[in-house]
Amino acid sequence: MSLHSLPLFVRLAGRPVILLGEGEPAEAKRRLLERAGAVVVGEDAAAALAIVAIVAIEDEATALAAIGRLKARGVLVNAVDRPDHCDFTLPAIVERGAVIVAIGTGGVSAGLAAALRQRLEMLLPATLGTLAEGLHAGRAALRARFPDGAARRRAIGAALAAGGALDPLGEAPDVARWLADPAAGVSRHHVFCLPSRDPDALTLAQARVLAAADCVYHRADVPAAILDRARADAQRVACDTAPADPGAGITVDLTMAPGA
Repeated sequence: MSLHSLPLFVRLAGRPVILLGEGEPAEAKRRLLERAGAVVVGEDAAAALAIVAIVAIEDEATALAAIGRLKARGVLVNAVDRPDHCDFTLPAIVERGAVIVAIGTGGVSAGLAAALRQRLEMLLPATLGTLAEGLHAGRAALRARFPDGAARRRAIGAALAAGGALDPLGEAPDVARWLADPAAGVSRHHVFCLPSRDPDALTLAQARVLAAADCVYHRADVPAAILDRARADAQRVACDTAPADPGAGITVDLTMAPGA
């Protein structure tokens, strides 16, 4: 199956971008361009330098005329609400510092892209940007510890895997701590007092921890539906109290709030 289009990340800082149109659609595109550092210009300004343009004009004839003029100059055009006339489309974006996730539908459904963006906004933690910056800053130390490229890739892959020391969806991954001892396992103990028997009432943080846990200690009244949110291979231990030393790995202690 061929790609409808090839996603590219373009650095627009300081570059002129033509924006035509008025009203909220044009203002939304202006905000996005300015956020990317672009210099927003009209059709005639810096014509020789502008490589992309956005046409957000409601009137059909006026929009098509502008699209024709711009394409004749070799400018790549995005025509708002006219996917058949687009040389490129603008995706919905989830940003976590250096980490940018773009969701595109090739102009078929901006609403679907927006809905997926909203879901990903809830799923992707704010720590992703810090993790990316930590990995970048630690490149020299990582190469020194793992001179062999294949070994380095395996170590990074294991650390970034679910439940690993640098699990992107985990709790505050610390690159410097991992580099100090990459062989050390992740050991964390979490205690959750649950106010509801409904597994959908779990917070996102609780669901993430359960999904990564190696062992779940729980009271007898914790519903099976909540325990099922843990990994299939996670050990489940019904007990009145979690042990003082819950052991290595990621462990969770679940209790139900009074009246739940």
